[in-house]
Amino acid sequence: MRLSVPTWAVLMVVGLLLAAGCGTMSRSLGGKHSRGSAERPDDSPEAVERRIEAHARYASGVIHDLNEHTEEAVSDYVRAGQLDSGNERLILDITKRLLQLQKNEQALELLQASSERPTASGALFTRMAAVYGLMGQTNKAVAAAQVAMKRDPESSLPYQHLAQIYIQQGHYEQALKVLRGAADKSRLSSESMVAIAELCLATVALKPGDREILHSMADELLTDAVAQKPTNPLLLQRMADGYLFLNKAEQASDLYLSLLERFPHLPGLRERLVEIYLQQQDLTKASQQLESVLQSNPTNIRAHYLLGSVAYDGRDMDKARDHFEKVILLNPDFEQAYYDLAGALISLGEPRAALDRLDTVRNKFKVGFLAELYSALAYSRLEEYPKAVRHFEAAEIIARATDTNRLNHVFYFQLGAAYERNKQFGDAERYFRKCLEMSPDFSEALNYLGYMWAERDENLQEARVMIEKAVQLEPDNAAYLDSLGWVLYKLDQPQKALEYMLRALELMEEPDPVLFDHIGDIYAALNEEDKARDAWGKSLELEPSDAIRAKLDAVGGPR
Repeated sequence: MRLSVPTWAVLMVVGLLLAAGCGTMSRSLGGKHSRGSAERPDDSPEAVERRIEAHARYASGVIHDLNEHTEEAVSDYVRAGQLDSGNERLILDITKRLLQLQKNEQALELLQASSERPTASGALFTRMAAVYGLMGQTNKAVAAAQVAMKRDPESSLPYQHLAQIYIQQGHYEQALKVLRGAADKSRLSSESMVAIAELCLATVALKPGDREILHSMADELLTDAVAQKPTNPLLLQRMADGYLFLNKAEQASDLYLSLLERFPHLPGLRERLVEIYLQQQDLTKASQQLESVLQSNPTNIRAHYLLGSVAYDGRDMDKARDHFEKVILLNPDFEQAYYDLAGALISLGEPRAALDRLDTVRNKFKVGFLAELYSALAYSRLEEYPKAVRHFEAAEIIARATDTNRLNHVFYFQLGAAYERNKQFGDAERYFRKCLEMSPDFSEALNYLGYMWAERDENLQEARVMIEKAVQLEPDNAAYLDSLGWVLYKLDQPQKALEYMLRALELMEEPDPVLFDHIGDIYAALNEEDKARDAWGKSLELEPSDAIRAKLDAVGGPR
């Protein structure tokens, strides 16, 4: 509860107001045009006394309001408005306070009394429209808004209120007509244009086709608002936010960058630019903005996390690891950062370190899908396949109970690969097929399953079909070409197999012992022993193998 304001404070406020004179109060609350340009104030002693009492009542109401004496505040506000109903600025201020106190009826009575003057302004009728809308008197709200539009055609507020009323009633055609009227730029300031543009963007319940019209109107309004070259930073930020909503990334980023030059400490600008750059896949610019955020705030957890994520997507795992570790240091309860860090460590060839981090997760949080998944990936990297399979199976059980969307084709591919490495070939085939049911063009699964069959001399015709499809999807993938050559070799087509093997050799980024071994087998099948001997020799140089050494011995050893 707020502290009570003593009585002497009330007397001091009233005394200051009286000392300043009624003319000063009229300027402070009413402004130069508060009574209308054609309306001369009544300077009779009785009128002056009413205005003085109105000022005192208003001040007393403010003090009661500060002390949370609601009923006393309302009584003083209402009496002040009744005593000086021609002072529009005062009436608008009092009714705003009454609305905040949820005294809608009292606010409406004061507005009605003040609006009876011939010189009542559009602002007064706009406020009346808002109050009628709050009270559910939509017809009167519409009428008041229409009067406001006539009396103050340059203001956008009556249009906004009227459009909102129509939208709430479901009269979308009328709402659209009002918005189009408001979009007459000849009478709108840049601030009004932005306000109408925002209303267009917030209007979502229109019939098909109207959304595109509204967004087009908003785009045009924002463009014309920019042309007026406003300087208010908050208005410029609203304009940029509007462009961002419209997916106009270039216009939005130009405004954000312009604001950054003038107001480098304005909050939220760099974060919005990061959002734009990430959508555009411009990781370099996103990183630059995030680095700038950290320069001014080195402990910004979100910036560290986003930089880690950007580095991870860019395959800069060292940098990703550093930022994820910083996130955990700053906030040990940021659970997702542990999993992202584990992923980075696995990619860096540090699966044991990843498992250590995952042990922390198991002790600190409820074990879920991601903890089991990353544990499985770490054990796969360590070639401890029985443990990998166990954790994949645990992850599947958790996902089935909590979130089946996690069980996508990539998950089942990884599970199939773990089963294959663990020599559980039947389970591997089952999960590879499940993967391909979900994603028939997933080339990695097509190649992996086809090659597994070729290695085991099983389902060779189906294996060929699968691998050929993988090659069609990625014709320059050396591993897929090697698989296709190998299955053709198993199908007793060594000459055709050799074509694919030699193409794979051209595309292979680094020498591969398996590829040279396959080429040697194919040359042997073609009775080209010298070439077979050369290929096996290269394979043996890359990786020692008793099996390949035995093949060489069978043809008289290396030359």
